[in-house]
Amino acid sequence: MKNVFLFTFLTLALVFTSEATAQKFSGLDKSPADIATYPASYRESDKAVKVIYSRPQLKGRSISELAPAGKVWRTGANECAEIIFYKDANVGGKTIKAGTYSLFTIPGDNEWTVILNSNLNQWGAYSYDSAADVARVTAKAGSDEEELDAFSIAFEDEGDMVMGWGTTRVFLPISF
Repeated sequence: MKNVFLFTFLTLALVFTSEATAQKFSGLDKSPADIATYPASYRESDKAVKVIYSRPQLKGRSISELAPAGKVWRTGANECAEIIFYKDANVGGKTIKAGTYSLFTIPGDNEWTVILNSNLNQWGAYSYDSAADVARVTAKAGSDEEELDAFSIAFEDEGDMVMGWGTTRVFLPISF
């Protein structure tokens, strides 16, 4: 009888004296994270490349305000974008070994410089170090009639990467 009483007492004490702690979740990011892959099919398990990036939005601002021409840009928002090559690749004419790289760009009028950098986990381009560059290649810049408010990355059927923002489109040739 004493054991039943003791068990009941301990159970009630535990229930009424423990504090319920709620997990504190951060609010939604204003520049949500996204992933682009090639091949793009979610069912395709043999990926060749994946880009992890955040999608800043223009919201009435110009690209030149957010990604100024001639300056190193993190290629997105928040943390620097990262590109993962699961296979050796030819990027803009340069051989790139399979691996993970930070993805920076330098916007220009008719072409952008695309930079693959070996320093990972960088926030923004504040700690960008050109000594860690693995490759710098030129990507052709053009325009499209469709306006994209959120910065976006996609891969074409052949594997070429396209970055789009506003009416700007940047084409980076990639082959595997």
